[in-house]
Amino acid sequence: MKTQLLPTLITGLTRSWRILVMAALLGLAACSTAPPQGITAVTPFDVKRYEGQWFEVARMDHSFERGMSDVSARYRVQADGSVQVINRGFDVQKNDWKEAVGRALFTGDPTTASLKVSFFGPFYGGYHVVALDQQAYQWAMVVGPDRDYVWILARDKQLSPAVREPLLAQAKALGIAVDKLIWVAQTRQDK
Repeated sequence: MKTQLLPTLITGLTRSWRILVMAALLGLAACSTAPPQGITAVTPFDVKRYEGQWFEVARMDHSFERGMSDVSARYRVQADGSVQVINRGFDVQKNDWKEAVGRALFTGDPTTASLKVSFFGPFYGGYHVVALDQQAYQWAMVVGPDRDYVWILARDKQLSPAVREPLLAQAKALGIAVDKLIWVAQTRQDK
């Protein structure tokens, strides 16, 4: 009986070990902080001008924002050079506001808009501003660790067609599936 139990334990440990390694590799891939291949972050970039409130105009669908409307982000530079990130949105199903506070760090030179952001302790994901109104800092397009993480942000709750259409053309040229973007309703007054 003991001799039959040992191969079963080894097989179980081997299978568990394989699952653990696969989960770790998937986790590392999901937490990539580098821009997707072929995508370059904006430079020059001035984080002080980027500070403040931005409204989410469009995004790709993800579980952490699913069913959310009236989403906004507020960025504030901290004394240590990090950036506090406060994401806020209205959960339509729960009929309540939700908020998440995170921390962003530059991945290199702070004049390049490539950061890593974390809302979950030591786990960071890429945050790369790939298009930006560099004159007035009124709109931006952000890409995460891959082309499935995309946000179009603006200082106002909507973008004019004169801004939106060239931005979508640029996104499409970067290999982003613009037909999958969700256009975010911005109708509620933030509490």
